Amino acid sequence: MKRRRIFIAINLPEDIKKNLAKYKERWPELPIRWTKPENLHITFNFIGYITDEELFEVCKKTKEIADKHNLFEIKLTKICYGPFNKSPKMIWAIGEKIKELNLSPHITLGRIRKWEWQRIEPEERSEVDEEIDLSFSVDSIEVMESVLKKGGPEYTILESYNLK
Repeated sequence: MKRRRIFIAINLPEDIKKNLAKYKERWPELPIRWTKPENLHITFNFIGYITDEELFEVCKKTKEIADKHNLFEIKLTKICYGPFNKSPKMIWAIGEKIKELNLSPHITLGRIRKWEWQRIEPEERSEVDEEIDLSFSVDSIEVMESVLKKGGPEYTILESYNLK
């Protein structure tokens, strides 16, 4: 039985994607595999590998959630290493928490190449801690599929549900 790698996401407007993609030029010395601009998104909920039957249920529940929520704003405030309280694995753009959705938005801008990272002396690693001020309105949430490929993941929107 075929299983698909599924997650619920908030996609970003093109101007926000372009703006965030420019930050890779700030730290060219870091061993980072940068996220393709078209793949930048906020994961709302990572589901994992599921069957088509389970996918039908995920879509149904996602539509119910979308039907109950109004449009909202996301304000991105900082670019930093993530996850917090651990050895960094990524560079994130993070934003203000959205209490009604219990969402602390973060966007993976790039993933650290661990073996290269470990060869850099800790005091020689670039500081990534930059204040930003980017805002956008969220008017839909998407059920997406992630197909892992050699050149990086490929994301496809399976369903998109408008907020009220």
